[in-house]
Amino acid sequence: MSVRKEQYFGSTDSSYEAAVKHHSGTKSLFSINRLEEVLKAILLDVPKVFKLLLLVAWVGLRHSVKLFLPAQRKSIKGQIALVTGGANGLGKALCLRLAREGCSVAVADVDFSSAQATAEEVRECTGGSVKVQAFHVDVGDFNSVAQLKQNIEKTLGPVDILVNNAGLLAILSLSEGTPEDVQKIVNVNLMSHFWTIREFKAGMVERRRGHIVAISSVLGMIPFGRTICYNTTKTAINGLMASLNEEFYLNGLSDELHTTTVYPVGIRTRKQFVDLMHELRLRMPWHSPEYVADRIVDGVLENKTDVVPSYFYVRIFIKYFAILPTTFIRLYSDIFVGKVPQLTE
Repeated sequence: MSVRKEQYFGSTDSSYEAAVKHHSGTKSLFSINRLEEVLKAILLDVPKVFKLLLLVAWVGLRHSVKLFLPAQRKSIKGQIALVTGGANGLGKALCLRLAREGCSVAVADVDFSSAQATAEEVRECTGGSVKVQAFHVDVGDFNSVAQLKQNIEKTLGPVDILVNNAGLLAILSLSEGTPEDVQKIVNVNLMSHFWTIREFKAGMVERRRGHIVAISSVLGMIPFGRTICYNTTKTAINGLMASLNEEFYLNGLSDELHTTTVYPVGIRTRKQFVDLMHELRLRMPWHSPEYVADRIVDGVLENKTDVVPSYFYVRIFIKYFAILPTTFIRLYSDIFVGKVPQLTE
């Protein structure tokens, strides 16, 4: 598909041209005429409507059966996995679990010395049965990500599993921090996903094999008025991954290339972060990095598009959160969170 990009990225004075109106006035979405048009369209294409109804029934039956059957798992043994932010916490736990599944692992982090320590721990854990290498990267910088791709392919080979885990746990509202702070959060938490996917997706498409994992957050689905910068980047990741998954489908790649978006709740990683959550009176289930990593990799093995690595009641709440009224959510927050400290700015 060819698109004239200049019309979006450049403009000059008086260059705006209004679209031509094809209809006088606007039609109401619920008008009688509109209803007649819809009914005529249905009657003229009965085979497609019948096919749609059969498909809906089949999907419902398939999902019902899946509730009682163990999920089929794929093997990722021998594949190459890249974990950004792999030096510590959840990233480190993911590196170890992927290595136990037989993957060669690229441990990428801005903290290179810790990445090297993680790589050494992976070697000890697996007895050297898989390849592992530490790499330095600033995921918020495209050039650094492009260089990372070259370094990994020279050392380990092309990446099959991309895990976008790197992120800043910066708890800032919209009025807090400097403009540079906000830009860094956006670069690391969101733009890094664009850069890594742009760099590594082409090889996956060419080989017709790949899995892209994005670590979002429960705060990417549930708004919280003290973490606006963080929430916004994580919510954007959800849209990015959903759109990417649909693009794979439109390009006929949905059986070979897969996406998994992860919505962690509380992970016991950095002490400062856990202490801050307690100060904000955010009462949430807390899990170890190892527990969350296991749930994530299990989701990858089962080709799940969404993973909430927490208890059953949390998964149910997240699943139906979007349809809950705001008054209910705020009442829930008042009961279980309590009074949140006021901003100082």
